[in-house]
Amino acid sequence: MTIQELKYLVAVADHLHFGRAADACHVTQPTLSAGLRSLEDQFDQTLFERGPHGVLATRIGERLIDQARLVLSEARRLEQMARTGNAPLTGVFRLGAIPTIGPYLLPHIIPGLRHDWPELALHLVEAKTDDLLSQLHRGELDAALMSPPVDKTGLSHAALYREEFLLAVPAGHALHRRRSVRLADLAGEELLLLDEGHCLRDQVVEFCRIGSTAARELLRSSSLETLRSMVAAGVGCTLLPALAVTDRQTAPAPLEIRKLARPRPDREVAIYWRRRFAGAESARLLAQSIQAHLPSAVGHS
Repeated sequence: MTIQELKYLVAVADHLHFGRAADACHVTQPTLSAGLRSLEDQFDQTLFERGPHGVLATRIGERLIDQARLVLSEARRLEQMARTGNAPLTGVFRLGAIPTIGPYLLPHIIPGLRHDWPELALHLVEAKTDDLLSQLHRGELDAALMSPPVDKTGLSHAALYREEFLLAVPAGHALHRRRSVRLADLAGEELLLLDEGHCLRDQVVEFCRIGSTAARELLRSSSLETLRSMVAAGVGCTLLPALAVTDRQTAPAPLEIRKLARPRPDREVAIYWRRRFAGAESARLLAQSIQAHLPSAVGHS
């Protein structure tokens, strides 16, 4: 078997369509199909079911696809090591981040990282925690920025910072007169929350006791920016991480931001990488550089 044939295998698994997989591999469909037939002959296994409703990996195909991803990841690492002499933080580093971290942290730290590591080329991927974990274990990411709790099986990590949550209310809301807001003050308030699958949603639900006698959920969204816009329009309240508030006031109806009374809710943000990751030194150095360039709105963990 060849690396190219394994690339064909993974491409078909990703696209579930031979034509789109061939386009992604920059080859003709007959070339890709021939490569897959060669693999099936070598393995003496059928890797995909081909039918009128599309392409579906067989059970043995799924297992071999997972292994092929690991092989391709290590092959890319081998190429990178050969190009850079295994110098840390040189070449491509594939970094994932959950959506409630990436847009708010990265603009603060990227200029510093570019200064510290001019040979580093960050490839950024934004996804929910479960998706990032899957990509980490498949070798598609080198590291990921996530907020615990995270299943750390097979992973190493470094804590980066702690970030408190702040209450956002519409301009003129009754709570805007308070310098700090207690949990009891949220009783009866309508909260806007992120969709299921976002760790920030789980953290806010736990703190605000959604479903008990305190606040109640009004609506859900897939984006903090949508929640911010809805609050600015006078629809409900929400909790935002500190970095999502920094230097971001919405016009013409600005949000009112209030601190919550102690014990204030917060979250930890950490960077995770595979325990046997060949670039573990790069991940550790990246963690140190991120901490060196953190904005004042968050505190070191």
